[in-house]
Amino acid sequence: MAGGKGERFWPKSRTNLPKQFLNISGSKSMIQQTVQRLEHIININQIFVVTNELYAELIHAQIPNLPIDNIIIEPVGRNTAPCVGVASILIEERFPDSTMVVLPSDHIIKDEKEFVHVLKAAIQISAEGNNLVTLGISPTYPETGYGYIESGEDVRKVKDASVYKVNRFVEKPNYELAEEYVASGRFYWNSGIFIWKTSVIRQYIKELMPEMDDVLETMRAAFKTEVQAEVIRNEFPKMPDQSIDYGIMEKANDIYVIPCIFGWDDVGSWTALERIDELDENGNVIRGNILNLDTKRSIIESNGKLIATLGVEDLIIVDTEDVTLICAKDKAQEVKKLLKELRLQKLEQYL
Repeated sequence: MAGGKGERFWPKSRTNLPKQFLNISGSKSMIQQTVQRLEHIININQIFVVTNELYAELIHAQIPNLPIDNIIIEPVGRNTAPCVGVASILIEERFPDSTMVVLPSDHIIKDEKEFVHVLKAAIQISAEGNNLVTLGISPTYPETGYGYIESGEDVRKVKDASVYKVNRFVEKPNYELAEEYVASGRFYWNSGIFIWKTSVIRQYIKELMPEMDDVLETMRAAFKTEVQAEVIRNEFPKMPDQSIDYGIMEKANDIYVIPCIFGWDDVGSWTALERIDELDENGNVIRGNILNLDTKRSIIESNGKLIATLGVEDLIIVDTEDVTLICAKDKAQEVKKLLKELRLQKLEQYL
């Protein structure tokens, strides 16, 4: 899934170059790293990318060996349920009776060997019955920016990975509730990674999201005709703006979670750099041409111009070619408010 705008990573993430196409960690972009991880398991011909039509050329430029037909274009953004739905019918058409792995394109995973190991276990579980499988990240602190998955009591081992029946999905909690979740040992961060047979997710969509299923069947009827692209373009906006979590996962049966520790981070905002970068002796993340004195617990990124700081604490300072962001670190999740104000003031050139 590569259609997101990464707005909380503004001003580096922009409408024409969102977060998944940036080199946030390492020498490759996040989507390049995601595809590279998957190539340990499957051939590039079996990898599909769902994205906004704005980013089709970017994907082709960054992943040139990905077949053009494997780039699925969304004419409008409609959250993850329609994204999964369209991908499922197109994949089922090309690869009948297949297993489908759904991943965001903009996550960091440091231990790729462990990730591949867990994914193979999840694929094995998804092959049994009507199982839906998700990967839960073992929490290391009470994060309020993630949804959580509560595990049930049932447990077994598959390829040395523990497998639990999912008790429930819960929304992003406040800090006190997040502390309780972490202390209980039963809750995991929702990674947004799902594994299932295409036939199974199609059945659940038909049962739990029948209106969306009707649209998908209209699209399917146009497959291998001259009007396929036109029908998908016209029908897609009719689908609900709904997440796969709410539409399916919170309501379905036979859902399993595998707790994971493989250096995962969804890089949701600038504060993620504190988790993926090395900190200096004062707890700062420093990237680029920076002079800092008596500066503590701050995140500072330069685009080449010297940034000099003196006596500041807990700030985010990001300089790009045309925008400089200065933000209190505890407001990192609220950067979208600035983008809303830019739209109100008709300053779209900075988006």
